[in-house]
Amino acid sequence: MEREDFVDRVKIFVKAGDGGNGAVSFRREKYVPHGGPDGGDGGDGGFVILRADASFSTLLRFKHQKKFVAENGQHGKGKKQAGKNGEDLIIDVPVGTVVRDLQTGEILADLDRHGMMVCVARGGKGGRGNVHFATSTLRAPRIAESGEKGEERWIELELKLLADAGLVGLPNVGKSSLIAAMSNARPKIADYPFTTLIPNLGVVRIGNEIEYVLADIPGLIEGAHKGSGLGNLFLRHIERCSVLVHVIDIASVEGRDFLKDHDVIVQELEKYSPELLKKPQLLVANKIDLLDEKELHERLERLKRHTGKEPIAVSALTKQNIDILKAKIAEHVGESKLKMKMLPAPAFEKPKPVKTRLELKFDFEIVRTKEGFIVKGEQVEAWLKRYSLQYKDALARFLEVLERNGLSEKLKQAGAKEGDTVWIGGYDFEYHE
Repeated sequence: MEREDFVDRVKIFVKAGDGGNGAVSFRREKYVPHGGPDGGDGGDGGFVILRADASFSTLLRFKHQKKFVAENGQHGKGKKQAGKNGEDLIIDVPVGTVVRDLQTGEILADLDRHGMMVCVARGGKGGRGNVHFATSTLRAPRIAESGEKGEERWIELELKLLADAGLVGLPNVGKSSLIAAMSNARPKIADYPFTTLIPNLGVVRIGNEIEYVLADIPGLIEGAHKGSGLGNLFLRHIERCSVLVHVIDIASVEGRDFLKDHDVIVQELEKYSPELLKKPQLLVANKIDLLDEKELHERLERLKRHTGKEPIAVSALTKQNIDILKAKIAEHVGESKLKMKMLPAPAFEKPKPVKTRLELKFDFEIVRTKEGFIVKGEQVEAWLKRYSLQYKDALARFLEVLERNGLSEKLKQAGAKEGDTVWIGGYDFEYHE
């Protein structure tokens, strides 16, 4: 059999769209001698949004696609035409996905309800066109804003299955057969370890009123909490189950001691998380069709004495006592939860696009080099990104802001002389005292 890897934790790169640039434009119409500025604004960049979708059960789709980029906003045009906003990129993930910022480790969201959404990268704000910069003294402004860059980050997606009940047990005890007999799930079934490589989810229905979700968790082995076999890869998937259903091969088809099998699983659950053993548990003795009545009774009594629990004897193959098991699980899941309809997804409020705040008062650094003097600083970079200095009015405004913050005096203190070259961003100027 070709093995299909289970994917429940992935790292992906997300990049929101950049904002479009504002336009520098002027009215050019016949019989209109003094056309004013009419440059439109750039469109906002698209956002990257994750949305929980119950139709997905694994993160397998992210195994090969790691990069997700939203659409950029379009540039503004003349006649006050605003650029089109970039389309948001909505990425569907399974319900139960936990989203973390890979750099900081911060949990951004726990998408535990169908339709729940979270923004993981904000689009950049579109730049303003020159129509916004006209004043009584500057009637034909040649200045416009560049669009802001959209956010980008690496995030980690971790899937924790959402199920009301989870079947646990050693390999080949019949969990896949049980979920097939009890629900609408159709898992792969075969006689070798680790048949189930991907947890199967099935909906169990009792009449028209009661239904719950049952998860078939892949077989554990001794040392699973340390990563042995399929390891703790799957243990995290039972953390959210309301009830654990411990399945035992009462017929010992694999030649193992069914009492020891029980103890191995209990120990692995406890070592992984003691909280798991506090959950309601049912003990199921499967494969009763392989034993005669006397041997079955004797083994069930031994299991009861050993565990202190009343085992539910079933046969997944013949479906004997399957309805009893379904009803017992339903009791533990709880009547109120069983009747509860899917809750509406929490309201999603889309955040504002990225917009860097420009300060009028700020400090900056003068660095002397062999070629001249470099003006550096966080706010200097912010201003350079906001305005294209190819337009004379933008350049004049930027230099005026720098001068108000002591540019000439700082250059003089740094040793600048008449005619020295001053670099600001990618632009060079000649210093004059």
